[in-house]
Amino acid sequence: MLTSIAYAAAGNPGAAGETGGLFASFVPLILMFVVFYFLLIRPQQKRAKQHKEMLNALKKGDYVITSGGLLGRIVEIDNDIFTIDLGDSKVRTPRSYVSGTYDPKHLEKVSEENTPDK
Repeated sequence: MLTSIAYAAAGNPGAAGETGGLFASFVPLILMFVVFYFLLIRPQQKRAKQHKEMLNALKKGDYVITSGGLLGRIVEIDNDIFTIDLGDSKVRTPRSYVSGTYDPKHLEKVSEENTPDK
């Protein structure tokens, strides 16, 4: 008698209601993918696109920061190799090693603000 009640409570495993349960089990997985896309994947693709556009727009005379932390001015461009003037020396570096640009006037203003007064 108890086994027949257990089978009745479980329902028919081949019934149409089971497909709704299967879909409901995938909803959290789908929602996690959507959240990851909008919070991680999409912003990363946007940053990569902006960086590529910045690299393509570089020209002689632009002030750049390399991925190694060197600050300098582009003095020569040979295909994908930049010659960067660091002040006392010149360095040749691939285009992909440039991580950004900067404004030297703004940099001098910040360094003056951070120097202690005597």
